[in-house]
Amino acid sequence: MKLVIQRVKDASVTVDARTVGAVGPGMMVLVGIETGDTEADCDRLIAKTTALRIFDDENGVMNKSIIDAGGNILAISQFTLLADCRKGNRPSYIRAARPEQAVPLYDRYCAGLESALGRPVARGIFGADMKVSLINDGPVTILLESRDGAIL
Repeated sequence: MKLVIQRVKDASVTVDARTVGAVGPGMMVLVGIETGDTEADCDRLIAKTTALRIFDDENGVMNKSIIDAGGNILAISQFTLLADCRKGNRPSYIRAARPEQAVPLYDRYCAGLESALGRPVARGIFGADMKVSLINDGPVTILLESRDGAIL
């Protein structure tokens, strides 16, 4: 799995000109699921996402997690995170998981975040043509990748 985590002032996603997910201060997470990803990979990334200390404490130091800060999360599936651009100029998405594998892992990731936060996680619509808007706070952008039982 690959995640792009952005600390945001606000973020939203629309499908067919209709807002389907939006958050105020918190995180927007782009979620890419690769063939071979497992529930264990997903669970490690849930724990890492919710424990990342990327929110300011009372001294202006990034020392609080999303849980500590009371922020919200917008999670959006994005298979293009798995693009392989090593050959030619047209990205290959052969490493991206098929929907029958990706949807359950995306749902598991969102449900795990909800459980950790104790509140709903806003979502995009898997496979839809989505328009994403955000105000990155900082900017703070973190890349996480789960591979071979490790988080890179």
